[in-house]
Amino acid sequence: MTRRFRIGVVVLVLGGLVAGTAAVASLGDDEPSSAARAASAGGDTVTGKRSASMAPTATPRAAPADAGAPVAVEQPKPAPVAPVAPAAPATAGVEAQVAYMLAHWSSYNTADYGVIAENDCVNFTSQSLIQRGWEMDDAWWSKGKGGSFTHSAAWISSTAMMKYLASSGRVTALTDDQRDEVKVGDIAQFDWDNSGDRDHTGVVTRIEGSGDNIEIFYAGHTDDTDYRSVDYAITEKHPGATAYYWSIP
Repeated sequence: MTRRFRIGVVVLVLGGLVAGTAAVASLGDDEPSSAARAASAGGDTVTGKRSASMAPTATPRAAPADAGAPVAVEQPKPAPVAPVAPAAPATAGVEAQVAYMLAHWSSYNTADYGVIAENDCVNFTSQSLIQRGWEMDDAWWSKGKGGSFTHSAAWISSTAMMKYLASSGRVTALTDDQRDEVKVGDIAQFDWDNSGDRDHTGVVTRIEGSGDNIEIFYAGHTDDTDYRSVDYAITEKHPGATAYYWSIP
């Protein structure tokens, strides 16, 4: 090979190398290499995988409540209890009625009302109702002075008084199971033999106890008394008898 030919070959080789280098440089300006792309994406330059530091962060889920743990439940507050009102004081009429009974249970007022021999209980009760403020009417009355008197049946008979009171609209009938509704000044009546009629009449003069332990006392004539226990009357004096009441407003 001549010297000139060898020089030409060298020139050609060098020219090719320069052209290749320029091509590589031009390619690097327009498009990043795979390593560069991996790096820009946060990946490993070797594997091309995403870096753990760039991975999305998972939001930790709240731990569920322990199903077995006791749960505090607020208990409802009890409703306020209204105070029990004390018994209403006796009216002036009731006071006058009871005062009359206590003044005359053993000292009969024969001058104004006479006396019904051996059966004066209703006559005495009727007198007390006049003192309370009741007025006589066509079915319930007493007339006379001194030793001459006339009376209506309702004024002197327990059974007749029962019927009169039941239709008068002046009172409310109560049984012995309703002692908590009975008041001083109310009328007490008794059926000694449970025949349906009424055999004795008096006026309530005292009440003791409460609830299921109420004891009622009455005053009356015939079996003269000022504070006779109803319980004594229907269990000892007349065993098996029944008591009834008329509640007066």
